Amino acid sequence: MKKLMLAMGISAATLLSGPALADTYMIDTKGAHASVNFKVPHLGYSFIKGRFNKFDGQFEFDPNNIGASSVTVTVDTTSLDSNQAERDKHIRSADFLNASKFGQATFKSTKVTDNGDGSMTIAGDLTLHGQTKPIEIDAELVGHGEDPWGNYRAGFMGNTRLELADFGIATMGPATYVDMELHVEGIRQ
Repeated sequence: MKKLMLAMGISAATLLSGPALADTYMIDTKGAHASVNFKVPHLGYSFIKGRFNKFDGQFEFDPNNIGASSVTVTVDTTSLDSNQAERDKHIRSADFLNASKFGQATFKSTKVTDNGDGSMTIAGDLTLHGQTKPIEIDAELVGHGEDPWGNYRAGFMGNTRLELADFGIATMGPATYVDMELHVEGIRQ
């Protein structure tokens, strides 16, 4: 009888405690330990690479329950930087991003699927150029643990391809898509 009561007590305590919650991490943009990069074809001859210099966000992460993870990021589209001022001005213009009208792009995950071995698929809604569409990001856990300053960090990298027409962004030649390369390191709060 004692064993039965003990088992019932443990079961009740487990049920009442609820599911484990993922820890919250703020993306470390102040330390420049995260980046939102892009690569777009240029006339079929090469690629233009660049980044967005201003963004912020947070993510929830539980290494024991990847499916409980989530991420939210806001990107300042006026901070586009391809290392050439005139080109950046053109890409930010109404011809393409229209950054003066659509100054922010946002991503909010809707589901994280654990694919094993640190690999995951992050599904979510991307709002870009005033339009919201579902996208998927192929992501990988780089690592997590304590840093030399007593903080706990987690880092990921991810890739996705965005079809520009899906967001109502004009295309030029073979530049019908942009490949995004994401590096995200966060500090546990």
